[in-house]
Amino acid sequence: MFRPLRRKKCAITDEEARELLATCKRGVFAVNGDDGYPYAIPVNYFFDTEHDKIYFHGAKAGHKVDALKRDDKVCFTVYGNEWYQDGDWAPYVMSTVVFGRCRLANDTPAFIEDKVRQLALKYYPSAEEVEEEIAKDIKGVQLYEITIEHLCGKQIQEK
Repeated sequence: MFRPLRRKKCAITDEEARELLATCKRGVFAVNGDDGYPYAIPVNYFFDTEHDKIYFHGAKAGHKVDALKRDDKVCFTVYGNEWYQDGDWAPYVMSTVVFGRCRLANDTPAFIEDKVRQLALKYYPSAEEVEEEIAKDIKGVQLYEITIEHLCGKQIQEK
């Protein structure tokens, strides 16, 4: 169902692809948008390695929400771990591409708060600030969950 990586010599292990997914700060979330056009936006996210799910928060209305109501199939991409080999001007970069299904997380309030806390701890400078934000804004949070159906990663040199 999913295409194999064409340039197999560029492939990274599944473990390396998941590690990149766990450590990157931002990803690009893509849906099937209006009139057949793809719609891709950068998002902050949290990868739950234990349950193999990706979580992010967003608005309750808009382009992304409308697209997900029509079709829950999504693509999520991260890239990073840039490094240079001595004497090279072009960096080596890793990327992970995820295909999956996205849904609104309609779980218990405690579950949603837990995932939002994990997401926030990735970005906020302190746990105290996370708790302040959660206490103030948790009722307005719209949490989305991506269930991974296929994942692959590669490393390329950008030249």
